[in-house]
Amino acid sequence: MRAVDKAYAVVRDGVIAGRFPPGNRITEQEVALAAGVSRTPAREALRRLHQEGVVDFTPNQGAVVTEWSRDDVEEIFELRALLESHGAARAARLATEAQVAELKSLAEQQRAESHERRPGYLDRIGEINSRFHHRLQEAAASPRLKRALTVLLEAPLVVKTFRKYTPEHLERSAAHHLEIVQAITARDPDWAASVMRSHILAAMRSMNYQAGAALPHERPKAVRMVKP
Repeated sequence: MRAVDKAYAVVRDGVIAGRFPPGNRITEQEVALAAGVSRTPAREALRRLHQEGVVDFTPNQGAVVTEWSRDDVEEIFELRALLESHGAARAARLATEAQVAELKSLAEQQRAESHERRPGYLDRIGEINSRFHHRLQEAAASPRLKRALTVLLEAPLVVKTFRKYTPEHLERSAAHHLEIVQAITARDPDWAASVMRSHILAAMRSMNYQAGAALPHERPKAVRMVKP
């Protein structure tokens, strides 16, 4: 693994796991020591995470873990509904058989985790879900779409979307993934786009905000960017 990739993984995993809470400052030196690399790859890793919206990075000053408001989170899901439905339609036209097979495997893994709910299943579902959406956008074969979604696809992991799901919501999410794969297999762009849009909007509603109550890990108006 390249030094910059190692440093990137240390910080990203730390944010997701909660070791670096929202508002927490992370220095280049801290990243370098944690990853066992020099400060140059540590700096590049923080730049990359800044581009993905995970941290706010200022050269020579380090980075601060991003804090997301309730409105930020909802807007992210609304944007995903628009962009990922377009990606699903493209994937229905352009995905290779190997890509379809991988998407099917990921969807089946998520369904199994949602049914069995063994210890640690929420973390595994979060990672499987992230891989599914990333692989789907790779199948869409659009560099512009991929760049537009770079930040948006990290949001569910960082905000811990699946921590707010009921068992019913988890199974519905897995069923949506399976239906998206069915639509892609059938080479039906309209079907794939429709299911993806419903899937993303359902995910937003499944976060189960209680009227007037703070979100888990939320400061007075910020969804603490606590790890999935």
